[in-house]
Amino acid sequence: GIEFIDSYVFNRVEHIRFNSTVGRYVGYTELGLKNAEAWNKGPQLGQEQGELERVCKHNADLHYRAILDKT
Repeated sequence: GIEFIDSYVFNRVEHIRFNSTVGRYVGYTELGLKNAEAWNKGPQLGQEQGELERVCKHNADLHYRAILDKT
């Protein structure tokens, strides 16, 4: 399966992450926890899930076909 991770980092500290396996945002700092709670209830969650479909799965299919064509 494909896993899509979108991390939000500031000053080398990861504050929040969307992980498609988990299916929601997870916060790692005080601010990240607050944002994760809000983003999981808002339109951001659907947008991230759309990126998995739009970008990751499409590109994975292209790369997989390219590998098969070379073998």
